[in-house]
Formats: sequence, C-alpha cells, structure tokens
Amino acid sequence: MKAVVRGAFAAAVATVAAALAVGFVTATDEDLHAVHPFPGVGVLMANGEHWCTASVVDSPKGTVVATAAHCVAPAGEGGKPGAVAHDGMAIGELSFAPAFTGEGGGRQPLGVWKVRAVHVDERWTKWGEDTADFAFLSIAPDEDGRTVQQAVGGADEAPKPDWTSGYEREVTVVGYPESDRNPQNKPISCTTQTSHDQEDPAMLYIGCAGFWSGTSGSPWIADRGGPGNPGRLIGVLSGGDTDVDSTAALFDEKAKALYEQAARD
Repeated sequence: MKAVVRGAFAAAVATVAAALAVGFVTATDEDLHAVHPFPGVGVLMANGEHWCTASVVDSPKGTVVATAAHCVAPAGEGGKPGAVAHDGMAIGELSFAPAFTGEGGGRQPLGVWKVRAVHVDERWTKWGEDTADFAFLSIAPDEDGRTVQQAVGGADEAPKPDWTSGYEREVTVVGYPESDRNPQNKPISCTTQTSHDQEDPAMLYIGCAGFWSGTSGSPWIADRGGPGNPGRLIGVLSGGDTDVDSTAALFDEKAKALYEQAARD
C-alpha cells in the first residue's frame, strides 16, 4: 500500500524519472488555473499531515472527492471490521487540500476543506478486498457556502466518473509522494497505458516511476484533453510493491452506489 506514514517528513530528496513523472509548477492564487494542470488533485490530510492523495470528481452539488479506501477506513478481515489503519495508526480527522505545494508544511492555495462523510464499500471494511479499495468523500462547503468543486474550477477541472470502463485505457495518473522523497510537495504525473495486473487480473496496472508512499488515492483519468476537458475518472491508485508498479481497482456499479451516496450528503 502506498499511503504515507504520518510523521515521515525528513528532508531526503529522491529524483523522479523525468520522462515519466513530471513535477508541476507552483502558482499564485490568481494564475493557479493557468499553470497548474490538475488543481482538483491534492493532499488528503489526517490531523493536518499528508496522509494520501485525493481528487475532486464531478458531482451535482460539487462536494465529492475520490481516494483509496485504505486511506480512510481500516481493512476488514473474515467479515469483521478492522481496528486500525493500514500502518497500525489511527487515521484521525480528515481534510483535503487541493493544489497543495511547497516546502515544509506547504501552501494550500485553494484552502483546506473538511471531510464531512466517508463512503466505503463493505467489501473493503469487512473483507479487505483490493477490488473495492476506493472511497468517496463528502466535503463540507466553506464559510462562504462555496463548494470544493467551485474552488478548483468547476466542471472544467473535475473529471466525470466512469463506471463501465474497460481495462485497456490511456490514463493520466497524478499523485503526491510523501515529503521525505518530495520535500517541495509537488505532485507528479504520468500518462501511460493501463493493463490487467499480472498478479491480480481483476486490478488495473501501470508502470511509472516516482509513485512512492503518499500517492495512494491518486486519480486515474482517461480521455483527458487539457483545461476544459477534464476526462473521466476510472479508478484511484490502490497499491504497488515499488514506486514503479501501481495498481487500481476499476470503478464498478458498487463504486457508483458509493458515489451517489456521497453526492447526496
């Protein structure tokens, strides 16, 4: 699993393969949408610290964010709920910072948004099934009543969910590695072809360097055409044994039901 262990904020630098994983340029509030290719992607925080990656997904009320189930709920086993998160630590209070960047504590140019509700499939919470390692979060509006989708640029920046995708798609995957390997807290991206995972053919697979711990929940976006054409979200990064090997659970009808629950909150 690629969720980050909280407190891992040492300043060691790891070079990301430039041909596959490209750091984004930082931006001011005024020109953010012009220079940040994915303002809807950001850091999922637990008790204010980088925990995973998450992204805004288009929804009727503009309040839904997608991430990995293991980022927000313990895996169950044998039909019983798990007691602690993947790394043995309590998950804590969750929040979301889109377009997060910067050294140390970083900057939150589009604000920090409170997670109001978490929606996870019981295949994950009771059985820990990798094919259900996705979650949809309901995000509370800010004090002015603005939604997180409005903050990141509306429907022009939020991919629509795709519940019937096949396994072979060209996708762009965007994530935030943990800060000990990424001290400037810049997201990385990779555009490549998906396939069935050899070890578990029910899972999607990509091979792209640089997806270290902290990138769990990274969106897998197909059919993206740049600003104004945000594409379709077919899954989120679930795991991978190395920074090069990454897997995702393909969204299905049960994922759709979770999304609809989150959209109604």
